[in-house]
Amino acid sequence: MKLKIALLTFAAALVGTAAIAQDVQPDTSVPDPFEMPSYNWAHTMDGKPWGSTSGIDVDPQGHVWAIGRCGANSCDGSSVAPVYELDLATGKPIKAIGAGLFVFPHGFAIDKQGNIYVSDAQTSKDGTKGQTVTKMDQNGKVLMVIGTPGKAGGGPDHLNEPCDIAIAPNGDIFVADGHSGMAANTPADYVTRIVHFSAAGKFINAWGSQGTGDSQFHAPHALAFDTDGRLFVADRGNNRVLIFSQAGKQLADWKQFGRPVGLSIDKKDTLYVTDADSTPQTHPGWPKGIWIGSAKTGKVTGFVIDPNAGEGVLVAPDGNLYAAVNVPPHGITKYALPYTPPVAKPKS
Repeated sequence: MKLKIALLTFAAALVGTAAIAQDVQPDTSVPDPFEMPSYNWAHTMDGKPWGSTSGIDVDPQGHVWAIGRCGANSCDGSSVAPVYELDLATGKPIKAIGAGLFVFPHGFAIDKQGNIYVSDAQTSKDGTKGQTVTKMDQNGKVLMVIGTPGKAGGGPDHLNEPCDIAIAPNGDIFVADGHSGMAANTPADYVTRIVHFSAAGKFINAWGSQGTGDSQFHAPHALAFDTDGRLFVADRGNNRVLIFSQAGKQLADWKQFGRPVGLSIDKKDTLYVTDADSTPQTHPGWPKGIWIGSAKTGKVTGFVIDPNAGEGVLVAPDGNLYAAVNVPPHGITKYALPYTPPVAKPKS
């Protein structure tokens, strides 16, 4: 049985634009390199519950930042700052910024200069906020807004429930649009796409549509770049990771990483994929957790089982794994590397 699973996983890694057969099964025989999860690891400024969160990233100085939803599942009307810089040693907040700017902070990214990007995937009740990507400095100063605040839509000037952001090596901005497009019965004309902007926010290109075929999505929920500049997309509702060139050419279709809701790729091209959605109804036979593998080959090398898996995912400079969790127990979960006692030096 293990041999069969391994062969299926290997075959999945080799498939390009052709879809992998629906009978791909999870390879849960791979090791879990981390300790048991520490839920609610991070603290808020006021000590109140963190609330739902879906984004976490690290800046060029190695500082970890994450977004919350103002102690609830929405920031609409709240005065709470939703963007936190966290102390890795304690989980305590160092700084909180972005109060009053967002409705439903969802996607999160940090560029090489340390600037912070947040996608806002809903519209405020008064119709003046949301449906945008906001770029800020680390003091909360707004540097740029992409999209038309409070107005969802397609075309070059609007965004439609933007899920996530990824910054290309040259500074260009890629946005995943279409958070509500997970269901198979979503209308075919629902705006679901990847949108490419210059570093200055100028529209360059867009591709994708609602569906199950090549370059189609049922909610492109998360984005990440590998070291070759290929764009990885968590196609949540289709239970697959799609890989594209920056021009929009589909390069691969991988189904060996569960039902992906979050992505992260480190400098060694290790791919981390969170699966917070698999159930007997949505993805039969697949457990919830974080899949680990190679962004180069697609080979699955590890799995962190967790029925409370989150959406955002990150391996921080301390080597530990962190996840942003949008459902109870909410907040930031820490998965620590096993403790390794220092090797005693022989006496001379």
